[in-house]
Formats: sequence, structure tokens, C-alpha cells
Amino acid sequence: QVQLVESGGGLVQAGGSLKLSCAASGRTFSWYVVGWFRQAPGKEREFVASIWWGDRNTGYADSVKGRFTISRDNAKNTVYLQMNSLKPEDTAVYYCACNTDGVSRVASAFDYWGQGTQVTVSS
Repeated sequence: QVQLVESGGGLVQAGGSLKLSCAASGRTFSWYVVGWFRQAPGKEREFVASIWWGDRNTGYADSVKGRFTISRDNAKNTVYLQMNSLKPEDTAVYYCACNTDGVSRVASAFDYWGQGTQVTVSS
């Protein structure tokens, strides 16, 4: 079992930055894919970014590429999402999740989820 806890959300003006954290407890992240997803009111949960624990390969949704950066700290068992140049359309609840299947962008493939953290970007 893996327990995931997100933090770092909040209210920020358009153009600002936030850094989200996803801390894991229980089994380690080794050999897992860790992803960030988000869900806005009335919309489906969508992929944001992912990182492979073994080789640090990363992937991003087109909507955030160049603005968001996913990274990890092995020693702290934590994955981060640095979000720059935030836009009102980035407003959503952000979730981290992990899986061992190797699928990195499909929410249904992820086994463990955090409780989410709210990000609100004002215009």
C-alpha cells in the first residue's frame, strides 16, 4: 500500500507560481510511475504530468508544457510539480497518483491517489 498526501495548493494571481508536493508513505515509489492529474468543476479528470521513478523520464500535457515541471526527491519520497505562468484555466483540484503498470497518462491505470489540493488562479 502507498499513501499519498498532496500539499502546496492555494490562491494565486494569473502569471504567478505555485509548487505542489506529493509525499508518499508506506511502500516506496521505486519502479512506480507518479503522475499529477487535475479536475475542474464539471470536467473530467485530466492528465497533467508524470515521471518514471526509475529513469526520471517525464511527460506533460500540451496545455502545461513549458510552464510546469515535475521532479522528484528520492531521499524524501516526494514528487513535486512546479507551476509557473499560471492561467485561470489551470484552476482545479490537483491530485497525485502512482501505479506499477507503466501507463503514464491514463487515470484509470493509477492505483493509488492522494486526496487532492485546490489550486485557484484569479484573473
